[in-house]
Amino acid sequence: MVLIDHRLKVNPLLFRSITPTQKYGGDSPDNVYHNATIRGDLEYRISGKIGNAIYFSMGTKANRYFTDGSMASTGELDCKNLLLDADGHFEILLSQRPQPGNWLPMQPDTSMIVVRQMMADWRKDVPATLTMECLNRPKQLEPLCAEMLSRGLVAAAGYVSGCARTFTDFSETLKNAVPLNTLDGSLQEFFMRAGGDPNIFYLQGYWRLAADEALIIESEVPQCLFWNFQLDNYWMESMDYRYLQVALNGFSAKYEADGRIKLIIAAVDPGVGNFIDTAGHGEGGMILRWVHAQTHPTPQCRVVKLDTLRN
Repeated sequence: MVLIDHRLKVNPLLFRSITPTQKYGGDSPDNVYHNATIRGDLEYRISGKIGNAIYFSMGTKANRYFTDGSMASTGELDCKNLLLDADGHFEILLSQRPQPGNWLPMQPDTSMIVVRQMMADWRKDVPATLTMECLNRPKQLEPLCAEMLSRGLVAAAGYVSGCARTFTDFSETLKNAVPLNTLDGSLQEFFMRAGGDPNIFYLQGYWRLAADEALIIESEVPQCLFWNFQLDNYWMESMDYRYLQVALNGFSAKYEADGRIKLIIAAVDPGVGNFIDTAGHGEGGMILRWVHAQTHPTPQCRVVKLDTLRN
């Protein structure tokens, strides 16, 4: 992508940036992610028809993973503020200049857009259809040359290295900043710096369990649009949610009689509660998201012997 970056910015392509087999950055198993490479000095239009995702948002970003490991927000728009026609169609204008209707701001250093769609149930939920065009593309494009190719290769290598460094460094930070096997909401700045959504409150932690141990997480559920929990590996990649129960959300989880949730993280299903599979790993990251929540309760966490939970 980086090698043809100069053409993608004027002929933008919204592509699936994260998939069940291509992951990074604490990717949510409930999300459909799309990215496009753009230029802050140009203007764009995104047209589409809304699907039935429980949450839909777009953010323009200044992607600096290949330099300082950040992806700063330069503009945000979400489903609560999205104007639709009677049939669910919409148009969004991306520009530095304010626009009437659906406007997604950009800054001079904006370089990409991130689209998130949260699916409550993958079996029946349908994502939005999206198309994108540049409204003031140059009539002539600079041809690809050796210097541009060299610059692109260096940037591509830097992007890969920057991503890996950003999220492995954060795993190490979690080990020191947050007590082991707990969830903490004090590190919002990291997710915002890495391209997170400001409407999402992220609780993060680092887990480590022996084969005969289980981590129990109990929490109140705030009034919110959506919530989910996931286990990650050390590199902050989600586990294989295609085949294993490594994540749950507010629609798939079972609730306690008092409305609270209890998650049980272990290598083997004890047969009680909401089981989360460690997928053969002994440690890694974990994330709980409250989306458009009125409050942000902090869960209670404790480690017990697995045998004490089995029926």
